[in-house]
Amino acid sequence: MRPEATCCGTCSVDYGASFRNHSGVPNLTSRRQDPALVALGEALRRIRLSKSISQERLALNAEVDRSYVGRVERGDNNVAVLTLIRLTAALDITVATLMEQAGL
Repeated sequence: MRPEATCCGTCSVDYGASFRNHSGVPNLTSRRQDPALVALGEALRRIRLSKSISQERLALNAEVDRSYVGRVERGDNNVAVLTLIRLTAALDITVATLMEQAGL
């Protein structure tokens, strides 16, 4: 039987579970990342950095939240096609160029 304890009095936390973070909420980031999304995010980050553009500037230019850009670059989000078009337009590249750079 695994050890259990309460963290805040409203939930029980299984401290033996390696996929949980400090607050007892499952942290599934590494388990749910699809290789294609990771490759896409890495390509987006490489291109952004090669143009010396910050995540914040890219987010402002693409009219998305900065934290969303970070999640896309880590492969945590399945980015919508319209958002992908906005991000690539803000980088002055095409979606096809991004996909090619990602090997997709």
